[in-house]
Amino acid sequence: MIRVLSLLNLLAFLTVAGYAIYLFVNLLYTRYLFIKLGKKAEFEPNLKERFNLILVNGFGQSKLFKDKKSGLMHLILFYTFFIIQVGLIELIIKGFIKGYEFPFGEAHKYFSLLQEWATFLMLLAVVYGFYRRYGEKIKRLQWKRDGKAAFVYIALSTLTLSILVSLGFETVMLNHEPNLVYAPFSGAVALLFSGIGTTAGTVMFYGFWWVHMLTVFTFMVFVPQSKQFHELFAMVNIFFKKSGPVGKLKRIDFEDETAEEFGVGKIEDFTQHQLIDLYACAECGRCTNMCPASGTGKTLSPMDLIVKMRDHLTEKGAVVTSRQPWVPAFAFKNTRGNQLALADSGSQEVAATIESVSLIGDVVTEEEIWACTTCRNCEDQCPVINEHVDKIIDLRRYLVLTEGKMNPDAQRAMTNIERQGNPWGMNRKERVNWRDALEDVTIPTTKEVKKSGEEFDYLFFVGSMGSYDNRSQKLTQSFARLLHLAGVRIAILGNEEKNSGDTPRRLGNEFLFQELANANIETFKKYDVKNIVTMDPHAFNTLKNEYPEFGLEAEVYHHTELLEKLIKEGKLTPKNTVDEVITYHDSCYLGRYNNVYDPPREILKAIPGVRIVEMERNRENAMCCGAGGGMMWIEEKEGQRINVSRTQQALEVSPSIISSGCPYCLTMLSDGTKALEVEGTVQTLDIVEVLEKSVLG
Repeated sequence: MIRVLSLLNLLAFLTVAGYAIYLFVNLLYTRYLFIKLGKKAEFEPNLKERFNLILVNGFGQSKLFKDKKSGLMHLILFYTFFIIQVGLIELIIKGFIKGYEFPFGEAHKYFSLLQEWATFLMLLAVVYGFYRRYGEKIKRLQWKRDGKAAFVYIALSTLTLSILVSLGFETVMLNHEPNLVYAPFSGAVALLFSGIGTTAGTVMFYGFWWVHMLTVFTFMVFVPQSKQFHELFAMVNIFFKKSGPVGKLKRIDFEDETAEEFGVGKIEDFTQHQLIDLYACAECGRCTNMCPASGTGKTLSPMDLIVKMRDHLTEKGAVVTSRQPWVPAFAFKNTRGNQLALADSGSQEVAATIESVSLIGDVVTEEEIWACTTCRNCEDQCPVINEHVDKIIDLRRYLVLTEGKMNPDAQRAMTNIERQGNPWGMNRKERVNWRDALEDVTIPTTKEVKKSGEEFDYLFFVGSMGSYDNRSQKLTQSFARLLHLAGVRIAILGNEEKNSGDTPRRLGNEFLFQELANANIETFKKYDVKNIVTMDPHAFNTLKNEYPEFGLEAEVYHHTELLEKLIKEGKLTPKNTVDEVITYHDSCYLGRYNNVYDPPREILKAIPGVRIVEMERNRENAMCCGAGGGMMWIEEKEGQRINVSRTQQALEVSPSIISSGCPYCLTMLSDGTKALEVEGTVQTLDIVEVLEKSVLG
């Protein structure tokens, strides 16, 4: 009888395990086929860099620790999960060989101790996660209430508890003394039920052993069909992360005569690496929680964007490949993707269904696409290194370059840049007029320098804001005076300078960007430019990280980097006291895009009398001012204005000056102080203006 039961037990296990593994492999292959629908992406091996990313962000869980409580919880879950998988192997064998233990000899008691505590800690982490979602009700976790999240907590709790309980009843079954030192938790279970006898202990052991096995295999099949898929895809996603500067956009080859469309208008137009992003999403809400658009009441939610495109990929992939995306099929018979997959793939009904769902419009709205400021706060927060911005830009490119659609305000700025080289449409010959206010300082053009036979140390790329905007011209003049005092020889392109192209590129007009970039680079080469300095972080990022792909060979500096260098070299000496309380606003394109956080703060520290106070959201967590991604030229119509929200954050630390290192940010923050009616008591100044007060008085 015992042999028959053992045989039935083995056959049942092999049947359940085989079916579960079949479903799991089938699901993985199905998702693989869905991803293969995307375009092939370029891949640069850089194995050392990629494995380092996996160590830091995968095994180190570094991004999760931006929320320390959540980070600790996930770190425990991550490592205890791996530890108990080793114990799972032993537990499986125990179901067929009574009292089996790994042949570790005396060391097995330490293995048991490790397994017990790992299981208990995992249970605690699961309970804490449940509390955060349903008790503490963390806002970013409340976006969707379906049964899948609850199932995860139930399954993981069952997994951990069934391990300890089954091991406890094994002790009773074997009639062993409970070991509360090396098996404290299962030992407590054994102690509690020590009087039930070995027969009852055997029944209970196999009962909970089967509870554990069924939960393991059910959860294994569930993972690829839920947000838990990130447990498998996170490492893959991190490994295949785009190499090179963060936020760098993909170049469009306009000479490709086979291209009929530009940008992304269908889900399969994304690259395969971009589609991996969709399945790697953990739905943790960190991106949306930090998004300036979402936080101020706009339609855009970065997480929702990714999830909607993921679901669309699954539905469309099911139809194109004729594979069931949800298994077992009977459990998901009412799921849309499965209904389409089970239908005749050649039927007119299915074909019509595919054609009727538009990526832009039905899946992602145009309002969402145009709400993004490209600040990369979402990407910086994402623990699985998802990239949201490039997808939004690809969608914008399709609207602009293929469909000819653009926000009217943005289109006006594009037309002005194309005709006059600046977003306002002011005469291109007025680009050098800012020099007129300089009394004792002469700033020559590169053409004038070349004609005189002299040389210059840096090309000062002034940019459209610094050249035309009245407020920004004052920053340009302050910078010129300080460089003159420091003995730094600079020259400008003057009327030969074109717009950097950042605004057209972020708004989706890649053609205009490339036209501007090539023209500027040709001019740089004409004057043998080796070093460039600019006050505009957007131009700084574009020149430094994106122009090299088009042929630029020059070192590019932000003005705060150069000013800090001059102070350290003793060429600029802050001597006059500036008795002010200053909070510094980190520009997105200077900070998150280029990791320049310290130079502006070091400059302020060098100024006598300055007291620096940091906003709650500072450095890589700093909120966008609202001007990035071309939003400077588009009127906000939904929710609160982003610049007002950021200004409110600055005012919370009671500064007398809100400072920045970006003319766009300064304009937005100045408008914010006016909207909040505090412009009379709180100044908005660029770093260079504060430094000039101390150096020149």
